[in-house]
Order: sequence, then C-alpha cells, then structure tokens
Amino acid sequence: QVELVESGGGLVQAGDSLKLSCAASGRIFNSNFVAWFRQAPGKERKFVAGIYWNGWKPYYADSVEGRFTISKDNAKNTVDIQMNSLKPEDTAVYFCATGGSMGRTATYRNWGRGTQVTVSS
Repeated sequence: QVELVESGGGLVQAGDSLKLSCAASGRIFNSNFVAWFRQAPGKERKFVAGIYWNGWKPYYADSVEGRFTISKDNAKNTVDIQMNSLKPEDTAVYFCATGGSMGRTATYRNWGRGTQVTVSS
C-alpha cells in the first residue's frame, strides 16, 4: 500500500505559475510509474505527466507539453510538477497516482486525494 499526499494547489491568474508536490510513503517500487492526473468538473480524469521512480524520462500530455515540468526526488519520495503559463482550461483537481500504466487511468492502484488548481482569466 502506498499513501500519496498532494499539496500546493490554489487560485492563480492566467499566465501565472504554480508548483504541486506529491509526497509518497509506504511500499514504493522503483519500477513503478508515478503520474499526475487532473479532473475538471463534469469531465473524466486525464493524464497530465508522469515519470518512472527509477527513470529520468518525463512523459507529458500534449496539452501541457512545454508548460509543465515533472521532477522527482527519490531520497524524499516526492514528485513535483511545475506548472507555468497557466490557462483557465488548466483548472481542475490534480491527483498524484502510482502503480499504474502511463496514461491509463483505470490501471492505477494508488491515488492521492487531490489538490484544487483554479486559474482565473
């Protein structure tokens, strides 16, 4: 079992930046993929970015490529996502997840409770 706790959400204006952090504890397997997803009201949960705990290559959704940067600190078991040039359409609850396969939401076994990001125009 892995516990994931997100932090760093808030209300910002379009064009601003925000950094979210995910702290993981429990049985973390280095071969697992850790990802950020987001879910806007009335919409399905979608993949945003991810990285393998033991890897270096980041993966991004097309909608955030070039604006968001995922990073990890294996010593602290944290995975952050730096979000720049935020747009109103980035407004969503952002979730951290691990134990699944890339962008396939239904495959993830461990989820955080989420943190709200609201971008005003």
